[in-house]
Amino acid sequence: MPVACARHILVKTREEAEKLKKRLANGEDFGTLAKKHSLCNSRKRGGDLGEFRPGMMVKAFDDVVFKKPVLKVHGPVKTKFGFHLIETIYRS
Repeated sequence: MPVACARHILVKTREEAEKLKKRLANGEDFGTLAKKHSLCNSRKRGGDLGEFRPGMMVKAFDDVVFKKPVLKVHGPVKTKFGFHLIETIYRS
């Protein structure tokens, strides 16, 4: 069964996610922005969610982590929690 490691930034609005995505594109550090802006408890670890398998996260999140290119910031991805910017670190 595949396993992946990802980090994310969770915010309330699409607009906020888009602004943060622009900042990332301009070279700002993902971990620093996650610590400052993310609503998820993972912010303490720079947004790092550690390793997980398919089905452990909500479907929209899984679809990005297990199907989209790694080491690229994807999103905003809308879930019941809010809007995520997601970066898959690795996937097996």
